[in-house]
Amino acid sequence: MERVVLVTGASGGVGLALCQRLLEEDGRIHLCIACRNEQKSEATRDLILATHPAAQVSTVEMDLGNLASILRAARELRCRFQRLDFVYLNAGIMPNPHVNFKALWHGLLTGKVLHMLTTAEGIMTQTDRLNGDGLQDVFATNLFGHFMLVRQLQSLLCGNEKPSRLIWTSSSNARESAFSLSDYQHAKGQESYSSSKYATDLTSVVLNRKFNGQGLYSSVVCPGLVMTNMTYGILPIFLWKLLMPIMWLIRFFAKTYTLTPYNGAEAHVWLFKQKPEYLDSLVKYHSCTSGLGRCYVEPRKMDVDEDTAEKFYQKLLELEEQTLEKYRDLLD
Repeated sequence: MERVVLVTGASGGVGLALCQRLLEEDGRIHLCIACRNEQKSEATRDLILATHPAAQVSTVEMDLGNLASILRAARELRCRFQRLDFVYLNAGIMPNPHVNFKALWHGLLTGKVLHMLTTAEGIMTQTDRLNGDGLQDVFATNLFGHFMLVRQLQSLLCGNEKPSRLIWTSSSNARESAFSLSDYQHAKGQESYSSSKYATDLTSVVLNRKFNGQGLYSSVVCPGLVMTNMTYGILPIFLWKLLMPIMWLIRFFAKTYTLTPYNGAEAHVWLFKQKPEYLDSLVKYHSCTSGLGRCYVEPRKMDVDEDTAEKFYQKLLELEEQTLEKYRDLLD
């Protein structure tokens, strides 16, 4: 049977490029794309089929910031498939980003500007909000929605003849300093995106510990700095146009400036070809691009505390139990 690959956040950016690149690697896969609404799903499917007309591409409507939508989609997927070979947990949001130009200028004076430009540390904040489920929107969409999806699809992911894979899109902006166990939804801070991505790293580490024995393996990737709708929301478009020549030059010194979605998907595609048993669960795989445009993958040890990861996982389970009480009618 063909391998079944589910991709969330497939309608644009890295997600869409990933779908195209996976079909270039193996045109026999069954690709299932998850988008927020039916219109986006169908438009994305048509776009993919325009370049890969013989591909098997199906759609599922799923809003990662809406728990009812996740539960309905998971139920549909359980009815449709007997197993899932790959789940790319790629969807994400970064609402209302703000750049701290004063901090950026200080970084320029202190020689830390390259580090700041490659990690956004100290120069980028976000304004978050509560969603319809009473959860912080960034936490819910970037992490908890995906966690709930994995939990609901466990029967399709565990105990198969061949290993199943979870591949999370994290970020170089994932930092321990932005995350707190006492405020893991990041309701009190202004770095919700960074917090959610560090929470992603923690979650992946624990999932390996819990489920490797059942044939489920989890990996984390960083696409680098990619120009997508999310990135374009940080600064006005005219500024990006002015900055682009400079960014192409920076890539000679900052290999994580992948810039294009195609390049940003390099680590995702590389993991598609690896045997999970030989991967390090404490490593994040970074998409990199040389100054001359050569794409490659660089593994880097994650700065995660495994004890914190375990405690956070227990908090996720507690939150899952609380939230599922509201949606008993959507459970089997």
